[in-house]
Amino acid sequence: MSARLLLPAAPTAAGLTRRRFVQGLAGAGLAALWPRPAWTLRAPDAPGVVAGTDFDLSVGETWVNFTGRPRPAVTLGGQLPGPVLRWREGSEVRLRVRNALPPGAIHGPDTSIHWHGILLPADMDGVPGLSFDGIRPGESYLYRFRVRQSGTYWYHSHSGYQEQAGLYGPLIIDPLEPEPFAYERDYVLMLSDWTDLPPAALMARLKKMPSYDNTYQRTVADFLRDAGRDGLRATLRDRAAWGRMRMTPTDLSDVNAHTYTYLLNGHTAADNWTALFRPGERVRLRLINGSAMTYFDLRIPGLEMTIVAVDGQYVHPLTVDELRIAVAETYDVIVQPRGQEAYTVFAQDAARTGWVAGTLATRPGLRAPVPPLDPRPLLRMADMGHGGGAAMGGMAGMEGGCGAGMAHAGQAGHAGHAAAGAARLADNPLVDMQAMDPQPRLDDPGVGLRGNGRRVATYGALRSLFPDPDGRAPGRELTLHLTGHMERFAWSFDGVKFAQSTPLRLRHGERVRIVLVNDTMMSHPIHLHGLWSDLEDADGRFHLRKHTVDMPPGTRRSYRVRADALGRWAYHCHLFFHMESGMFREVRVEP
Repeated sequence: MSARLLLPAAPTAAGLTRRRFVQGLAGAGLAALWPRPAWTLRAPDAPGVVAGTDFDLSVGETWVNFTGRPRPAVTLGGQLPGPVLRWREGSEVRLRVRNALPPGAIHGPDTSIHWHGILLPADMDGVPGLSFDGIRPGESYLYRFRVRQSGTYWYHSHSGYQEQAGLYGPLIIDPLEPEPFAYERDYVLMLSDWTDLPPAALMARLKKMPSYDNTYQRTVADFLRDAGRDGLRATLRDRAAWGRMRMTPTDLSDVNAHTYTYLLNGHTAADNWTALFRPGERVRLRLINGSAMTYFDLRIPGLEMTIVAVDGQYVHPLTVDELRIAVAETYDVIVQPRGQEAYTVFAQDAARTGWVAGTLATRPGLRAPVPPLDPRPLLRMADMGHGGGAAMGGMAGMEGGCGAGMAHAGQAGHAGHAAAGAARLADNPLVDMQAMDPQPRLDDPGVGLRGNGRRVATYGALRSLFPDPDGRAPGRELTLHLTGHMERFAWSFDGVKFAQSTPLRLRHGERVRIVLVNDTMMSHPIHLHGLWSDLEDADGRFHLRKHTVDMPPGTRRSYRVRADALGRWAYHCHLFFHMESGMFREVRVEP
């Protein structure tokens, strides 16, 4: 069974509409579907679906228009997002990816595709400089490997700024065995963020003015309100602490809706992307956060969602009203709409600066009311692992006194690692703060979601449907600090940028515990290529299998890794510009 994507000719500006210019696939590709009646991904204007074992894929430049201004995007088959690629567990897939970018492409010239969360040989992983050399203009690369898993995943470029420029898409793998839940319809909902700025220019702006999008600074009126509520002395102490850090509690995201247009399956909210249902049907929604920098809080007012899989892996069903989906995560949820003809799928960014929405409806053209943005949240000292004003006393940036606080941080048995981390980070020009008392906080919904009257998913409430797949206790432990300097827009592991780092070395077959400590005031979704990350609960027991582990500010979380794949693997923050500015390491699994 084979399928082919064709790259359309570059359009002229006169032929552009407000939505993306090119949609759809060659007709031959649409016919190559698995014979499964429940598969109804193709909603009106949905990305095309291409299924099979042999794929011819072409990366090129396509003009798009989301804001009234045409801009060049990097696309697969002329689509943004790229087509839904559909594989089957146990099959061998062959994907020939051709670089058809034009000469002088601003996002080129080389390209690549990384299959996010997929277990495969290192030279098939698609990371230039580690596993292969990239795909040069006019050349092709054959990805060939056996599919060893099932579920909802995605793919994206790992070359230059192409991921931010549009080169990403959904990846669905049908299981060999029956799934532990039932549904009648099945849709992909891929969230992403688009900027009309060339991504390289956005990166340059972040380096020069990292607070450009943080327009919600506190005012004198805020000071007077806080002083009336908390007292003058406490308010002055709070402002002084933030001032010493040269930070602000309103700094919830580096890039937000002041720069980004948020997309759902490549559509703005005005497009009203719609998925159809019949009342009473069970509808599976495959939620993918393919954005570069945006955490989304998603809910469907009037409908509860039952989470059945996370990062492609089955979990004990958990019914919620809302979930926060970190960059690169995937969630599979089941909904059962009834009682009304239309429901709004509402995704607001975690900083509450913007949103995107689509519709579940009984027929095309319907819409339901769109809720307002939630109130804009503020960071607290406790959110950053400082436990309040007392803990801040020894903070004062990295100007001294941090080590003692860190020696008492985290779970029992980790004090030595914490003290070593503090010593390693003190007086580092790439580190502007360090958490005094980081905790796992697996049951915390997160900043902006606490006490909102809705049931919100947490890592603590989610649990894999299977026991520890390895069963062995970790033989050793590695502790890494997630570090940054907000004013310099510098991000790193252990205060060492990728260019100055050395690889983390694992022995083939060993079981290792990785402990992450987030010393920054930003969340970081951490992705280890090629290996599963088996998240532990607060007591160190296997809890939840993932490929991307979210690390909110001031948290300390641990997970187990079985080093069962030889080779050189990427390990990085999946916030695109954090990765590009240094929060990246190489992991080597060696004999």
